[in-house]
Amino acid sequence: HGLPLIGTGDWNDGMNRVGEMGKGESVWLGWFLHATLAAFAPLAKARKQRARATKWRSHRAALRTSLERAGWDGKWYRRGYFDDGTPLGSSTSDECRIDSIAQSWGVLSGAANPARALRAMAAVDEQLIRGDEGLALLFTPPFDRTPLDPGYVKGYPPGVRENGGQYTHAAAWSVIAFAALGQGDKAARLFSLLNPISHTSTRADVQRYKVEPYVVAADVYSVAPHLGRGGWTWYTGSAGWLYRAGIEAILGFRLQGAFLLLAPCIPKAWPRFEIVFKYHSARYQIAVENPRGVSGGVSYAELDGKTLPEGPARVPLVDDGQAHNVRVILG
Repeated sequence: HGLPLIGTGDWNDGMNRVGEMGKGESVWLGWFLHATLAAFAPLAKARKQRARATKWRSHRAALRTSLERAGWDGKWYRRGYFDDGTPLGSSTSDECRIDSIAQSWGVLSGAANPARALRAMAAVDEQLIRGDEGLALLFTPPFDRTPLDPGYVKGYPPGVRENGGQYTHAAAWSVIAFAALGQGDKAARLFSLLNPISHTSTRADVQRYKVEPYVVAADVYSVAPHLGRGGWTWYTGSAGWLYRAGIEAILGFRLQGAFLLLAPCIPKAWPRFEIVFKYHSARYQIAVENPRGVSGGVSYAELDGKTLPEGPARVPLVDDGQAHNVRVILG
């Protein structure tokens, strides 16, 4: 289908037999490769490796066409294809009908058709995020009785770890994807759901969750009798991505060399928030105000009382030992 081969597993290494014969393909890996090529082509061009940059840009364009043609399932993006061409993560699948990372990375790669990206993330919200249970599933339904053999992921009990449980690493990508679409309420709601302290609000929650409420768990189980039980904790991959989801995607705080870019995507009900940032010897006191009750869009920004150019707030950083004030107004 013009997609990258999945081999013996991509991000979900438990899907190690989807492409063991060398023909199975991964839609998620297609989005990831597209993002990688987009990031590296300018580096090649800057080093005067024009042939390489041209080849990468050409492959990226062909890949995008293949992703839309073979990846779109009608309401969301498929996860991939088995060696025999059977779709994975499709409405025609009896198990693993929809997988979150194929949807989130359609957005994060910047490659998915915008209208389809919105529909795909709406499907994630509808089918994979279970607010009443405090879970954001990796995919659903879990592998159990299907005659297909995706690999050792099927060896986990249904709803445990990568087999249809919450895998926090992937759920953090969904937070970032919602924010990238400007959906601040959904992004913050999901972030709060993933916050480990949210799983231990009552004695009953503590007895169900069973693991530490102050570190990120790699996974949370989604099927009885272990519904809501935390798995592998102190998981740094999930913790790092969840930190980025909060700081970069929701608060919109991004460092770009000697500049600070502020482009928040917050809940509409937030009236304001503040950040204190130490840049070497300097201190930046940042206040973001939301008088119109919006999720994003910077209408005004100033640094030490001087207006910054229109658009996302781009603040020049200086190592001068001074205290600086940044004010941003959304609208």
